[in-house]
Amino acid sequence: MQDTVGIDISKPILDGFRLATGEHRQFPNDKAGCAALIRWIGKTPIRIVFEPTGPYHRLLEQSLTKAGIAIIKVNPRYARRFAEATGELAKTDRIDAMLLARMAAVLDLQARPARSELQHDLRELSVARKALIKDRIAARNRDQVAQNAIIRRQLKARLVQIDRQIGEIETAMATIVEGNETFRRRREILASIPGIGPVTAMAIIVEMPELGDLDGKQVASLAGLAPITRESGSWKGRSRIQGGRASLRCGLYMPALVALRINPDLRRKYRALK
Repeated sequence: MQDTVGIDISKPILDGFRLATGEHRQFPNDKAGCAALIRWIGKTPIRIVFEPTGPYHRLLEQSLTKAGIAIIKVNPRYARRFAEATGELAKTDRIDAMLLARMAAVLDLQARPARSELQHDLRELSVARKALIKDRIAARNRDQVAQNAIIRRQLKARLVQIDRQIGEIETAMATIVEGNETFRRRREILASIPGIGPVTAMAIIVEMPELGDLDGKQVASLAGLAPITRESGSWKGRSRIQGGRASLRCGLYMPALVALRINPDLRRKYRALK
């Protein structure tokens, strides 16, 4: 039987909990700590489950992938709901690691391919681009109401700087995609769909690295676009979309409106859903 290890990740520490034995260990969140964790895991069939924590899980994911160990990344919200369902209200790093291991075993969670380093780079660049776009909107709004000459001069300089930085990031992202055959092929296929432009194609590549390995229903669910049925006895409620990756769903909204006008296949699908 496959054993399961839950790992709670913080900036300095990795807390590991082995479900089969109940053993708990702590390791530094650095290269030496990841190597020690992998030695502790051993070579028996095992799956590792953890919550993604931005930059803090990247080294661990990279180390486990190189070691050929299957990993499962769990949405923190779902992990918290599982904890509440089991009646475990306390929250410590050890308890979180234990609950992650129990969740993976009870729900029989399956591993998915880990992000490659290029995908991590694209993701990091995309996050930085989104932050700069928010900064640009804020600076433009302030520029519209600013009266002081110094403030207006600084805002205009900041807008020029933001535009330059966004251009640098977009160039770097395009270079990564162009230099990778898989990414380049995905971009060509996505951009060939009426209504999807270069920006949306890039967003899909970044936000859904699993694309190409999932069927249509899985893709719709992952994007939060699959209608969720609501029924109880003879009562039938209206199906609604929910969950999934909000940033991807938001990025698809405007292209979808355009596609309804110019893409006959999507227009027919839209009418059928209504």
